Amino acid sequence: MSRRRRVGIAGAVVGAASAGVATAALAKRYAVGRIRLRPDPEASEPFGELRGQEVNVTASDGVRLHVELDGPQDAPLTVVLCHGYTLNLDSWHYQRRDLRDAYRLVLWDQRCHGRSQRDGVTDRTIDRLGDDLRDVLDAQVPGPCVLVGHSMGGMTVMALAERYPELFGDRIQGVALISTSAGRLAEVTLGLPALVAKAVHRVAPQAVAALGRRAALVDRGRQVGSDVSFLAMRLFGFGDSRNVSPTLVDFVDTMIRSTPTDVIADFYPALMAHDKLSALDVLDKVPTSIIVGDKDWLTPPDHSRAIAEVVPSAHLEVVAGTSHLVQMERPQVVNDALRDLLKRVQGENR
Repeated sequence: MSRRRRVGIAGAVVGAASAGVATAALAKRYAVGRIRLRPDPEASEPFGELRGQEVNVTASDGVRLHVELDGPQDAPLTVVLCHGYTLNLDSWHYQRRDLRDAYRLVLWDQRCHGRSQRDGVTDRTIDRLGDDLRDVLDAQVPGPCVLVGHSMGGMTVMALAERYPELFGDRIQGVALISTSAGRLAEVTLGLPALVAKAVHRVAPQAVAALGRRAALVDRGRQVGSDVSFLAMRLFGFGDSRNVSPTLVDFVDTMIRSTPTDVIADFYPALMAHDKLSALDVLDKVPTSIIVGDKDWLTPPDHSRAIAEVVPSAHLEVVAGTSHLVQMERPQVVNDALRDLLKRVQGENR
């Protein structure tokens, strides 16, 4: 075969590949464009704009934690909201909006997330998050409270229960665990066939660590939103992906992209090693609610059922058609469950 012909064939292959990539990109852009043109009832929702009194709490190891106080400060009961992995306190938008009139709220960014300190923070473990929560309670919660944790925030509550069980029943009078797990996350199938999931879990720690070592480079690419990240968030973050608000998808995507890659990489091993099931019997001393979406592929319903078995007095609610971000996807259902929990707590105190 002549050199000219080989070059011609190579050029044709490259051209065809480039055309395929371009066609796929155009199709993806067209699909996202069509999604964004649909009626969006949340288009005017002020995501990320609700604010309260901003204070700093210094953790026992010196790390600065960003905290916001909202609602009537003389309310007899405080609700403490602990957000999930790669998110921040704004992920409680709907709960804050609907509960702030009746309850004193304490929202905080977990270390290295949101507006809490990142630089110089070496302890990035679930146990340390439990200690941070204790520090927030000591500094900003003078009376009885109810703890609400989503995903990693639920694990933070579990770490507190293991390390400070004496707080539950008197000072901590209720708990809500949303889309969380007490352990064995390394066995989650992620919605994949078992063999594929096993292979993913085998390579994931090394892959995440490699990304962490190149965090600055990776973050430069993550700062700009893309059609790919929008479609991925829409598909994997929400159970009813076809009807979820594009504005809400963008809001969540922005929160996640604001969490640096090194933070994601450093907390990943802590999540995989998390195992607090044996510590959760202390939650049986207080009214407890467990909420999970039936399509949650990160912390599947079986993980919530395992918690409910250890806390037999707990109310378990599996929300149909929702995934890991159930508190944003079905806020009314979650808020009703939280109000019910708060009423149970207040009823027991009469």
